[in-house]
Amino acid sequence: MKNVTIKSIWNDFVAFIMTDNVLMLAVAFVMGGLTKKVIDDFVAFIINPFIGAIVGKPEFSNTLKIGEGVIQYGAFINTAINLVMTGAVLFVIVKAYDSYRARKTAAGQEPETPSEEVLLLRRIAESLDSRAG
Repeated sequence: MKNVTIKSIWNDFVAFIMTDNVLMLAVAFVMGGLTKKVIDDFVAFIINPFIGAIVGKPEFSNTLKIGEGVIQYGAFINTAINLVMTGAVLFVIVKAYDSYRARKTAAGQEPETPSEEVLLLRRIAESLDSRAG
């Protein structure tokens, strides 16, 4: 049986953390959190005041009491509206990025052949499609 020490566990952990996939996942997680913060602030400080200036500030603090329970359906409506607005902002960001990529590809600055990861994902998707159909 292998002699397990704190040093060997630490070395294994460092090797695991330093793999490309884990580092890329960590970066994506951090960037995702920061992107969410930017989008939340854009919606809260730009979009909502703009809408409020046009139609008045919407207030969905409605509740419904049933016995001792309180159903806060107004809070749910606020969350649903924020989801739609966040989705719209993400849609605009993705469309702008797609346009940027298309311009770079047309200018010859970016290779037209997909990366190995994209090709692998396509093969996996095709395999799943063939099993489903």
